[in-house]
Amino acid sequence: MSKTYFLDLFGCAKNQVDAETLMSYLNDAGWTSTLSAEEADLVVVNSCGFIETAKRESINATLEHKKNGKRVVLAGCLAERYAKDLFESLPEADVIFGVKDLSKIASAAESARRGTRTRIVPPPTNNNVRKNRPLLSLPGSAYVKITEGCNNRCSFCSIPLIRGGLKSRQIEDIVDECQTLLDRGVRELCLVGQDVAAFGMDFSSKQLLPTLLEALSCLNGDFWTRLLYLHPDHFPPILDFLKEDGGARFLPYFDIPFQHASKSLLQKMNRKGCAEDYLALLARIRDALPSAVIRSTFLLGFPGETDADVETLLDFQEKARLDWAGCFTYSREENTPAYAMKPRVHKNAAERRKALVEEKQIAITERRLERFVGREFDVLVEEAIDEELYLGRMFAQAPEVDGAVVVHADAALKLGSFVRCKITARAGFDLTAEILSPP
Repeated sequence: MSKTYFLDLFGCAKNQVDAETLMSYLNDAGWTSTLSAEEADLVVVNSCGFIETAKRESINATLEHKKNGKRVVLAGCLAERYAKDLFESLPEADVIFGVKDLSKIASAAESARRGTRTRIVPPPTNNNVRKNRPLLSLPGSAYVKITEGCNNRCSFCSIPLIRGGLKSRQIEDIVDECQTLLDRGVRELCLVGQDVAAFGMDFSSKQLLPTLLEALSCLNGDFWTRLLYLHPDHFPPILDFLKEDGGARFLPYFDIPFQHASKSLLQKMNRKGCAEDYLALLARIRDALPSAVIRSTFLLGFPGETDADVETLLDFQEKARLDWAGCFTYSREENTPAYAMKPRVHKNAAERRKALVEEKQIAITERRLERFVGREFDVLVEEAIDEELYLGRMFAQAPEVDGAVVVHADAALKLGSFVRCKITARAGFDLTAEILSPP
């Protein structure tokens, strides 16, 4: 058996950073990555274990790869959470590999290569981020994981069961990684964690995100910084800093997962806010930064949710005027506080409520996008459709989850570069643009 592997990635941006780190360790150990599972001898399924649908996707992928004759390492959150059970019930996985010491992946790969079935779930370590890892993002962008785990303990969330409590990286380590990425040509640094607002609160009496941003502002290069996943119940004191920056390096883009607007449901979720509190937060953000773009997430079908609760959410949705919103239905996760909560909402009812919120958001997002038409913005060019048509993103669009900018150009554009554009129209959730000045 040769040493070629394919990494099959599932889950969130934090999981992507883990996948890149796994690839780095495998490459250093003499393995060679391939572009497809068919070409590989070994498949690493970097799984997600957050909700039931994600678990099924990861398990089905493992079964499919084994059916195609591959040696399979099941890694990631699902493997960490259910290591013992999966080792006993999923023989198709040659190795079960946890998330807390990614440096052991080469040992896991060698076990699979030899046909030695095992589970490797070592204790936590600090070597789970590598500066020179391969990047799986589109050109010009990279995720930078600044925290691991979470202390918020939302009653529906299994992340603390998998990743443990909050663990923040040292500021100098993050700054060093970011400078390395900029030196490699990255132009957008996306700071990620389960809750980046909590950065530093595990070893400090105060939120250290403002201190981190100050340190990043001293880096060399032409770049954006994007903050993803800010818990609304302890929004950090960063608005004055961002206002002073003016969007030059720190984008006025806020990913704030409100989850709901019903006070009683939020309390059952172990959250402190309510619709009024969250509307006040949005007003404070927009007062400081009129150009602010805000994304959120809503959870439908949580135990005890009523039609009246959904009406409260729909009313909040209209008043909040969010630029972007994603929805998901409640997944009953064992060993979480919400697991035993009743009354449970039928799956069909939860799906109908999710569809209501999604349908309402379409018109809101389209109205919000209209304000960009006729204005000039920098666009990060990511993909070439043909010689005159490119896809990119402006500050209002985060990677993968938001719309795109379709750029019409008379000359070839360099992928991963900024170009100055004028937005000419809205097309659904996308924007069209013309080049004002080539890079």
